[in-house]
Amino acid sequence: PVFIGSAEVISERLAEKNKRGYLFFTEEYIEGREFNVSVIAGEKTPLVLLVAEIKFLNYPGEKPKIVGYRAKWDETSFEFKNTVRHFVNEHEEPELCERIRQICLQCWKEFDLRGYARVDFRMDEKGNLYVLEINANPCISADSGFVAAANQSGLSQTEIIKSIINDSMKP
Repeated sequence: PVFIGSAEVISERLAEKNKRGYLFFTEEYIEGREFNVSVIAGEKTPLVLLVAEIKFLNYPGEKPKIVGYRAKWDETSFEFKNTVRHFVNEHEEPELCERIRQICLQCWKEFDLRGYARVDFRMDEKGNLYVLEINANPCISADSGFVAAANQSGLSQTEIIKSIINDSMKP
């Protein structure tokens, strides 16, 4: 992602886009808490796993709090070292967790998701939730956020794979 903080930079980027002819999209940056929530197919209904909050520790004020390439993959970077996953205590924030859970279920239904998915959110200072992304094929490697959420919910990586396979065999 590229963070654009001024109208002048936007004009430059649009000129570059027109010159090169490639496609891109823009979205508003939403300051606030970030969550990602893993969802897996169940026997009859999807199971929404524990809500993971992404914490941006020690980020300077001018640095955008974005989970970009460096935060995910560059182990030597500031972003990787200071962007951490924390599972929300459902007993401390039950209303928030339930709102997020209901939106995840709605996304699952509306986008006809199968097997497994992840829904990413931002919550602004007023408590409004925004869906940033619905990932219908999130990473399920052993060190992924999806597997961490499953493990926190009492599921093993093997159980995740079995659930995905079982769901793929349903008509």
